[in-house]
Order: sequence, then C-alpha cells, then structure tokens
Amino acid sequence: MKITFSRKQLAIPYSLVLIIFVILPLLVIGFYALTDATGRFTLANFLNFFTDTNTLGTLFYSFALAFVTTVVCLFIAYPTAYFLASSKWKFKNVVLMIFVMPMWINFTLRITAMKEILNAIEGNLAFYPFLNSVIGLSYDFLPFMILPIYTTLTKLDRSLLEAAKDLGAKDLTAFLKITLPLSIPGIVSGVSMVFLPAMTNYVVLDMLYNSTYIMGSLIGSYFSAYDWHNGSMIALVLLLIICVFTILTNGDAEDANARGGALL
Repeated sequence: MKITFSRKQLAIPYSLVLIIFVILPLLVIGFYALTDATGRFTLANFLNFFTDTNTLGTLFYSFALAFVTTVVCLFIAYPTAYFLASSKWKFKNVVLMIFVMPMWINFTLRITAMKEILNAIEGNLAFYPFLNSVIGLSYDFLPFMILPIYTTLTKLDRSLLEAAKDLGAKDLTAFLKITLPLSIPGIVSGVSMVFLPAMTNYVVLDMLYNSTYIMGSLIGSYFSAYDWHNGSMIALVLLLIICVFTILTNGDAEDANARGGALL
C-alpha cells in the first residue's frame, strides 16, 4: 500500500491546537454569555452590561487609562525611534537593545521595581492611582511602541527625503509631508499593541495600589465569584471591541507588515 504525503497534512497539528485551545474556549464563552443560570438563551447579560452604570464606568475608565497610556508611549517612542533610525551612530543598535531588555525580565519584577521607585518619590502610592497606573503601563508597553515605529522608519526610502530637499523643502516640511505619513503603519501597529492590552492589564493596577476596576479585573472578579455568565459576557464584549479595532486598522496593519513595521 502506497502512502501519499501532502504538504497540507503539515497543517493538521496546528489545526488541532487551534480547535482545542482557541475555537472551543470561544464557543464555551459564547455559550455562557448567551445563557442564564438555568442554561436558557437570554440577552439579559448584554442588556445589563449596557444599562449598569458601574460596568459602563469601568469600560470608560479602561478606555481612558489605555488612551492616556498609548499617547504617552507614542510621544516617547516616536522621537526615540526617529532619532535611532535617522542617526548614523554606530551604537544605536545597543541603545535599541537597552529599550528591549526590560522585556526579557520578569513582568512582576519590573513592576515591583517601578513601585519602589514611585513609593520613594511619592511616599504613598494611593495619592495618585491613575498617574501611577499610566506610568506603570507605559513602562511595561513602551518597547511594543518603539519597535514597530523604528522598524518602519528604517525601511523608508531615503531618496524621497533627498528629492524633497532638492525641491526646496525644509527639514520640518519633509518630515510632515513624507516621513510622518509613511510611518503611520508603524504607528498603527504600535498603537494596537499598546492600547488593547492596556485595557485589560489589571495586574499593574493591583501592584500599584489602584483599587479602581478595569475590564480585565472586572472579568476576573466575576469568574472568582463563579458568575461565569456575566464574566463571559464582558469577555465577549471586549473581544468584539478588539475585533472592530482590528478591522478598522486592518489596511494600515497590512501596509505595516509589507514595510516591516510590525513587531515580528
């Protein structure tokens, strides 16, 4: 009996992992989100989410925290990436590695170190919970903003800048008309890699003594109370928000990948 081999068969292990660890859990979440304690189909969980002021307040707080964190990371990362990409300094790769090195250290240790620094400066972290959370999240996600922007800027065609200057454009005009628009894919990639995780990373808030809930901690509190239905519903809403965000930025993300603007 002759055994034939097809390259499509190489996808079987990945397909099994995808089905078992991605699709099936999503189906379980969807089931609990759309049922009540008796197992009957209901939309009451979603109605409660959009009518409960506490839940909506948590959503808006999560958006605000993620938005401010993303803006802070962008304002720090873009000048840094631009300087490294345009500089002819031979040690710039070393500087880039210094920005990436914190990613190699355990997350808990990094935030613990940041907590000790903030505690030494402020004396009591409870005085500025929102500010401390932004600092902690920005410190944690800053490399994810720098790398996509830096990679995109290094892939830019320098002849375009030379042509702009030959036509009389000043440095600022060349930056605003050429460099900034062409680096937007890297910005979009960095924003998506910072904004979405920042909405759910409640560990930083807990470690920096911020007692306010965000989406991630709210989901965890429901599951800790064995309320799988409301917990799954919030997780599903958050997933839909992520999907919408991904669809809206899909075109720029594909352009970022083509230009090397993505992290991987």
